[in-house]
Order: sequence, then structure tokens, then C-alpha cells
Amino acid sequence: MTMTVNGTQVPPPDDPRVSLLDLLRDRLHLTGTKVGCNQGACGACTVLIDGDRVLSCLTLAVQADGRSVTTIEGLGTAGDLHPLQAAFVERDGLQCGYCTPGQICAAAAMLDEVRAGAPSYVTADLGAERVALSRDEVRERMSGNLCRCGAHHGIVDAIMQVAGEREA
Repeated sequence: MTMTVNGTQVPPPDDPRVSLLDLLRDRLHLTGTKVGCNQGACGACTVLIDGDRVLSCLTLAVQADGRSVTTIEGLGTAGDLHPLQAAFVERDGLQCGYCTPGQICAAAAMLDEVRAGAPSYVTADLGAERVALSRDEVRERMSGNLCRCGAHHGIVDAIMQVAGEREA
């Protein structure tokens, strides 16, 4: 039994009660994933499993067995930022930076969801082949990720920038 974390094979923990968050931070020393509320309410611990966003504080590490986990460290590097990382910096989508890794991981998955045509609660035309990504659509889709500093406008700006670049 193994999982892949940021491209590296990792054995699951011996204790099946260990959360994915604790495995990443305490055992693999990938501290980009943050401990926020530890109850699944804030989104600071958001990572990707097989491209889907999950709250790592509510996910047991053994649930990732045989799957691919991507953390903020796996999206980009200091010398080669992921487009969302660069846009968050450019658009002031962060202040303290604590929620930023979870925001970026959630945004990466959210943009894939939009590209796949998955509607949200505020999607105007459920029959459309393509979801029109508006600021309201982004806000709704990112509502599970909180920013206590109030950088939401910059976060939405950054996501809209990357969405526009992908369509161009």
C-alpha cells in the first residue's frame, strides 16, 4: 500500500487514525498545508487527491492509499510558480498568507471543475455546454475557503486572471 505525494511514493501511516493533514505536516514535513479550524470549516488544509479538492483535516491518510496527493509544494516551486501562485502575488490575493495554500489548491481544482462543466449553486444556465465564470461564480465555488484577513477581492481577481489566461 502506497500513495503518491507530490510525485513521491509514500507508505501510509501504521496507525489508520492519522489524518492526511497530520501525515503531510508531521511525518512528511510538508508544512504548506495549514491547520486552521481542524473541523473542516475553514479550508486552510485543502489539498488535491487525484485532482479533486479535499479537506485534509477530515480525510484519513489511509483514504489516499493508491491515489495521488498534491499539496501547495507540489503545484509549483519558488523558481517555477504555478499560474495561480503567481496571480495571487500579482493581484494581492494574500495578506498573512495562512489560508493561501488551501485557497490556491482549491482554486486549481475549481478551475478544473468549471472546465468540466460542473455547475454550482449560482450557475445561471444549467443546460449550457460551458459554465460562464463570473465573479459570483468564483465566490460561490470558493466559499468553503475562508480568509480572515479580507483578501477575498484579490483572491477572486487572481482566479479570474488565470481563468482568462487559460481561455485565451
